Amino acid sequence: MSTVSDARDYDVIIIGSGAGGGTLLHRLAPSGKRILLLERGDYVPREKDNWETKAVVADGKYHIKEAWHDRDGREFHAGTHYAVGGNTKFYGAALLRMRREDFGEVRHHGGVSPAWPIRYEDLEPYYTEAERLYQVHGVRGEDPTDPPASAPYAHPPVSHEPRLQALSDGLAKLGYRPFHLPIGVMLDEATPRRSACIRCATCDGHPCLVNAKADAQVICVDPALEHPNVRLLTGAFVSRLETGPSGREVTAVHVVRNGARETYTAGIVVVACGAINSAALLLRSAGDRHPNGLANGSDQVGRNYMSHLNSVVLAVSLCPNPTVFQKTLAINDFYFASKEWDYPMGHISFVGKTDANVLAAGAPKLTPNFTLDLMARHSLDFWLTSEDLPAPDNRVTLRKDGGIVLSYRPNNEEGHTRLQAKLKTLVKQVRCPVHGDGCVKDFASINAYIGKRIPLAGVAHQNGTLRFGADPKTSVLDVHCRTHELDNLYVVDGSFFPSSSAVNPALTIMANAMRVGDHLLERLR
Repeated sequence: MSTVSDARDYDVIIIGSGAGGGTLLHRLAPSGKRILLLERGDYVPREKDNWETKAVVADGKYHIKEAWHDRDGREFHAGTHYAVGGNTKFYGAALLRMRREDFGEVRHHGGVSPAWPIRYEDLEPYYTEAERLYQVHGVRGEDPTDPPASAPYAHPPVSHEPRLQALSDGLAKLGYRPFHLPIGVMLDEATPRRSACIRCATCDGHPCLVNAKADAQVICVDPALEHPNVRLLTGAFVSRLETGPSGREVTAVHVVRNGARETYTAGIVVVACGAINSAALLLRSAGDRHPNGLANGSDQVGRNYMSHLNSVVLAVSLCPNPTVFQKTLAINDFYFASKEWDYPMGHISFVGKTDANVLAAGAPKLTPNFTLDLMARHSLDFWLTSEDLPAPDNRVTLRKDGGIVLSYRPNNEEGHTRLQAKLKTLVKQVRCPVHGDGCVKDFASINAYIGKRIPLAGVAHQNGTLRFGADPKTSVLDVHCRTHELDNLYVVDGSFFPSSSAVNPALTIMANAMRVGDHLLERLR
């Protein structure tokens, strides 16, 4: 085994260090193969601002600074991050499996969600491994849509604080099946003095100052760097991938770092920049053999972008909500077709507890007689997710200057509208132990579509721009997430999704990176 401190040639180059790239690195690191990890960002600095909502949410201190454009040429700033660990540094660590049914064709009011080229059973062992690696806390069987699992969660569910426990009990009395949201945190409630996680109010959407959130940097990248065969370069923007004369393999990875141009080579190149930036990288790597972008003979690169239909809904009640760690409760009773409606509506859970800074950034309509601060102290802060469907005109393209253009129109919206209405009905039906009926006085909505100024919206759930499949005419990647057109080019972020389901994509990205990692280990023997 050799060290790689100054090498230019590697066995594997991984571009991006988030849920996909970081997990893949962790999988490959013990092999002894020479691996280079290229990360456009740097380590998120550990500082007091990590936990300050004004800095993180209102000021967007850690957001990317570059401007993107929408289909009409209007400039916007996406709520995404370039950092070691990628967007997992800022995610809420909700780590749910896609439902077994999500891997098949699902009929929605707005159209059909296509089937995946692999089965749930193909990914199930990797889901179990990913849950253990990322220290997911949960309990099997509470969620009525839970897919079959080969093992229990390794860690008990994160307990509800009293206000959420009362809500959970009330929903159960109405005949619904609320459940503990699976969360990846390093929490030991049985022995709090030894727990890395302290159940703070700024887990969701913030970096963890005490490194107690199970993000890709803490869980995967830093442990992998202990292997002498692994090298990380930060501040390394990959400008393009170059192919050989045949166009069938990547022969060079061109990097701009600290203002200087550098070139690296590897037998295998893995792209994991996130669905938007991975598509952009392939598009700007066009050449003689790939005039429309690398691996784009199908004209599918960048198409079928999905990001879910997401909303934050605040239920403002007479009762205060002193909950600190709020992201523990979820409802999937309306995930599929039900007695309520013939089509799926989606998933209901919570965001991290809002405060006046968060509400000011989201600009909700104020409830009469409530200031932002008072509203935050009395609100239950729900997160709603419904599935958006793949559409070829929802896509990533490039401007003449190489800048990113994200064209997206929401679809399948009726289910999300019904989910919002159903939530409002549900919450009003739950009898308050203090005020009885009528405790919830009003609702404020913060819509989370592209371009809105809210902290958890936009591109956080990006997926689908380089879909995998068996047919090279309709997909970019094969079932191993290798490009159909280049033998040594793979992709392991959320861009491989042919459909988005209605749960956070992170755990599926992690599990798939492990699956692809095992394929690569066989290839590297």
